[in-house]
Amino acid sequence: MSTSRRKFFKNTMLAASCAALGPVGRVSAGNRLASFVSGKTRIAKEFEPVYLALEKKGELTKREQALWQIFKKCKLCPRKCEVNRLAGENKICRATNKLRVHSAGAHFGEEKPLVGEHGSGTIFFSNCNLHCCFCQNWEINHRGDGSDISHKKLAETMLGLQERGCQNINLVTPSHVIPHVVRALRIAISRGLRLPLVYNTGGYDKLDTLKLLDGIIDIYMPDFKFQDSKVSYKYCEEAKDYPEVAAAAIEEMHRQVGELTVDAKGIARRGVILRHLVMPNNLAGTDKFVKWVASKLSKNTYVNLMAQYHPEHKAFDYPEIARRITAKEWKQAVDWAKLAGLKRLDL
Repeated sequence: MSTSRRKFFKNTMLAASCAALGPVGRVSAGNRLASFVSGKTRIAKEFEPVYLALEKKGELTKREQALWQIFKKCKLCPRKCEVNRLAGENKICRATNKLRVHSAGAHFGEEKPLVGEHGSGTIFFSNCNLHCCFCQNWEINHRGDGSDISHKKLAETMLGLQERGCQNINLVTPSHVIPHVVRALRIAISRGLRLPLVYNTGGYDKLDTLKLLDGIIDIYMPDFKFQDSKVSYKYCEEAKDYPEVAAAAIEEMHRQVGELTVDAKGIARRGVILRHLVMPNNLAGTDKFVKWVASKLSKNTYVNLMAQYHPEHKAFDYPEIARRITAKEWKQAVDWAKLAGLKRLDL
């Protein structure tokens, strides 16, 4: 993502009333950091989102019920808080029986295959299960800015994004609220939703939960932030297991949907888009990350190597990340990616 999300939020801010939620305001794509380096591109044939088949078989109802059961003694994510979120109990991510959303709209700053002519239909969910200290969206993910809305309203938002021509429904930070999302999805399906779902996540996802999403999600877009457990523990609220959890989660996502496929216009239809934010002093472990992608996934994996790190929120408490990356650090990261043989780099 190259366009500032802060600029996007200014154009899509929720009003005090939840009735204000809906797709609003176009956002300029702005200048991309560099061109998309294309490898072998798979072209999708006639497209139908995978969730339609599950709904027709009645399986989507069963998946929704299973997700709500997990919510009662929550082990939805690797935090395994074991609180009854349906009773209003909460920890870390603050998810409850109420769904909280910050904003929604057509976003033109996402990866090119997601944007097309009319933008990615982006929905930002409030709060998060990871809490990175440098989060650029800390007002949403840490402070929880947003409004509580009904499942019906979320479904209407999805349909509104479809009506305005968005290419997909882009669910930003959905890991902690996925039962709510699936409930709203079923309502939207009954009213004609036909867009692919993008699961836009920080990568801290539990395998059991992801397996319940098999056949629901068409496009997975995880971050793989860190390769070192000491680093993730320090910067992501003691998520010491982040590297191993994210690696297993991304491999499962890849198993479900494979490499990114696009239609004749280059619009994403199915597959994995993998993001990695290059950080100062190589704290993200970029050299290890690119080797992992090449060996564990595929050299043809679509990888967005991102240079836009800037210190936000509590990052200034840590001198080693209280600056942007240098040109030398960025060039080194790109060189590592190319040396690893990655063929589909979005730079």
